[in-house]
Amino acid sequence: MNSLLSRAMRILSQRDYSEAEMRRKLLTAHSSFRGREEQEPVSADDVNSVIEYCRQHGWLNDTGYAQKFVESRSRKGYGPQRIQFEMQQKGISQEEASAALASCDIDWFEIARDVATKKVGRRMPTDWKEKAKLQRHLAQRGFRQDEIRAVFSDSEY
Repeated sequence: MNSLLSRAMRILSQRDYSEAEMRRKLLTAHSSFRGREEQEPVSADDVNSVIEYCRQHGWLNDTGYAQKFVESRSRKGYGPQRIQFEMQQKGISQEEASAALASCDIDWFEIARDVATKKVGRRMPTDWKEKAKLQRHLAQRGFRQDEIRAVFSDSEY
């Protein structure tokens, strides 16, 4: 168990993880060492106790992880739908993901405009094919339809 705890601390020293990611990492990391005799088998109880220990010391916190994840992904130009999907892929519950998105102070309309400007420049496309292409790009980045429509109705273009 001590080796499992030290492995968890090494993993968490590199970046933040959700609880589900950490559980997967601890279980799969052990399976790659099965050929060595000095490795003791890891039980689900050992993993649970290590995760509980990390949670008690504030090293694992899904709520804090979700808020940091929203901030990070929004800075990279992703919209709320994509961010919520990615958080669920990382084991964050839908409720926690929604709460993290709701608690953040992010102007999704501004981010959508920035992504569109980066994609096409300051001139809004006039051709319907180019408009459709930009709409698909924004939708793939995870922006909602009202945010995409606001990009096209914005008078700055």
